[in-house]
Amino acid sequence: MHVGSLSAKKGEKIQGFLPVPGTPVEVPVTIVNGKRDGKTVLITGGTHGGEYPGAETAIRLAKELTPEAVSGAVIIVHPLNVPAFFAKLQYIGPYDALNLNREYPGRATGTVTQRVAYEVSSKLFTQADFYMDLHGGDIHEDLTPFVFYSTAEASGEQAALAKNAAIALGVKYVLPSASANGSFGCASSMGVPSILCEIGRCGLWSEAEVEQYISGVKNILRMLKVLPGEVIPNSDYVLLEPMTGIASEQTGCWYPAVKPGERVSAGQKIGEVRDFFSNILGEYFAPADGIALYVVSSLPVNNGEPLIAIAAEGK
Repeated sequence: MHVGSLSAKKGEKIQGFLPVPGTPVEVPVTIVNGKRDGKTVLITGGTHGGEYPGAETAIRLAKELTPEAVSGAVIIVHPLNVPAFFAKLQYIGPYDALNLNREYPGRATGTVTQRVAYEVSSKLFTQADFYMDLHGGDIHEDLTPFVFYSTAEASGEQAALAKNAAIALGVKYVLPSASANGSFGCASSMGVPSILCEIGRCGLWSEAEVEQYISGVKNILRMLKVLPGEVIPNSDYVLLEPMTGIASEQTGCWYPAVKPGERVSAGQKIGEVRDFFSNILGEYFAPADGIALYVVSSLPVNNGEPLIAIAAEGK
């Protein structure tokens, strides 16, 4: 198995860096090539610079997994967006101010962020039988854990596998995404069953969040028969409809009136934007009944930026 110049034979574990051509970026990669045949699973953490639980989970899994335990192979990128990670930036990268998760499949001759996306889509998605992208509450985001499974250009069988894996992660809220925009949507459109996970909040990380993440990812690996053992059932999950995001129509200070995980009713006030003199610039109301999945936690907000996402329970 090859990732750039890194090569792992059957029963071998290799760690090193994947250079992104035309940029100063080198991405840390671990390949665990199992002793037995099976699926190839790709795991990325740290797509965004301030989302630490997913990045730390990927780092620990890269250390812990061994060829003796694995059937098939696991490729781990830890973290993916190295420039944004060290710049401690929300969403964007320091070289071009682009959001990596909006640049897939990338461009071989594009900006730094576009070239990173191209390396992932051309060298990693093309080898994967399953893909997990581990996110988690950027610097300005408060959220309740949830997981997307991609239906983008997916067959029924592909979408069903992604959905079952999302449930196996063990978090409460599970919802579909038909968007091909982003890492897991791009992978899905290339025929790879994919999920995007969200555990963590406000640019922080804790042992409890990382342990929850590791437990969930390992459960998915057991479901895919990449790791041995019984799958732990998730009997408490709630299926949601695709989420609705609400963006600010003003630049000012944001004052949310609801918290992540809270049930809201159609017409309920969910927050307001005020100016520096505490004058209300805009009031925001829930468009329908649902669960508040994430709420922006930063005081400043710019026109067009997200404020909150709400998803209705599935029927």
